Formats: sequence, structure tokens, C-alpha cells
Amino acid sequence: MPTLPPEILTLISCFACIFTGPSWENAQLLLTGAILYRGARRISCILTIMGLGNEKHFDKYHRFLNRAQWSGLALSQILFGLLLKLVPESCPILIAIDETIERRKGKRIKLDFGHLGRSGKLIYQ
Repeated sequence: MPTLPPEILTLISCFACIFTGPSWENAQLLLTGAILYRGARRISCILTIMGLGNEKHFDKYHRFLNRAQWSGLALSQILFGLLLKLVPESCPILIAIDETIERRKGKRIKLDFGHLGRSGKLIYQ
């Protein structure tokens, strides 16, 4: 099974606190395969490059992505903290937020511009 250099493994280990033991093993395998694979990052492609193309219970990796207990928000906070360490203290940090990223159309949908500071989300009527 392919592995990543120790420097990358050390970086990835910063995210281990978000996962349980079995989930962390699945996360490491999927992340390593996603880094190593060129092209569309599907579970089947990732398992193939990791030497698990004949895995009979590949559904456990799909289940990990949509049922396991982990927080994308917590992962993004860790990633943001790691990225901040790379920015010199003398450089200003500008964060732009696009509240229009989710665009939907329909009779029952309107934008809630009255509460943009709070949510900027769509209101369903």
C-alpha cells in the first residue's frame, strides 16, 4: 500500500483529534488515496490506488463519509489554524465571504437580504 512522506503524515496527524480510532484509519486511507490519485476522486479509484481494489466491503468507506461522527467545521478550523502559521505576522489577512454561493430559483424561494449580517441564507416560503 502506498504511503506519503513523513512530513505530510505529520501534517495530516493534526486532524486525528476529530475522529475516533476506526474513523481515523478510514480518514487516513481516503485522504492518502485522494492525494496520490490523479483524476476524479471516487471511492473506487482511491481504494484501487491504495491496493484495496478488490475490497469486498467498500461500502464502509461510503458510510464513513456520510454517517461517521466527524465535524467538517472542526476540520476547517484546524486547517485554517495551520494555514495561519504559514502567513508572516507582518502580512495582513483579508477574508472575503460570499453569501451568494448557493443560488436557487423557484416561486417559493427568495433571498433574505434583511439578515445578511447574520446568515445570508435563503428563505423558503
